[in-house]
Amino acid sequence: MSLSHPDDLSHVFAKAWGGRDAVTLAGLFAPDADFLSLTGGLASGQQNIAELLAGEFSGAFSRARLVTGKCKLRPVGQQAVVMQQRFVLSGLIHADGSDAGRVGAIFCATLGMNDHGWEIVAAQFVPEA
Repeated sequence: MSLSHPDDLSHVFAKAWGGRDAVTLAGLFAPDADFLSLTGGLASGQQNIAELLAGEFSGAFSRARLVTGKCKLRPVGQQAVVMQQRFVLSGLIHADGSDAGRVGAIFCATLGMNDHGWEIVAAQFVPEA
């Protein structure tokens, strides 16, 4: 799934996250993309990214919601963009099922343009310090 503009990523990402749709999220990535998740999981390739996210959605993020915050896009030439998106996550749960509160997180993604639009080539989703 390619995006028509890098600005679309934040909304599409948050909507798919809310739907626990690991396949759609992985489809935002290039076939050989790399992803570092909030839990520290590392995956390469769409299938592995989908499996990593599906596992997280069945655990700590089973009730998690994202609220979008400030976004910054930095073009790197005409066919690449670095995006920094702030999110607030709520509905997180500990392994024992108790509420883990809410946390700030930053999603940093490098997007490249292909024949169909924009896709993520590498991303890191990390807790905000």
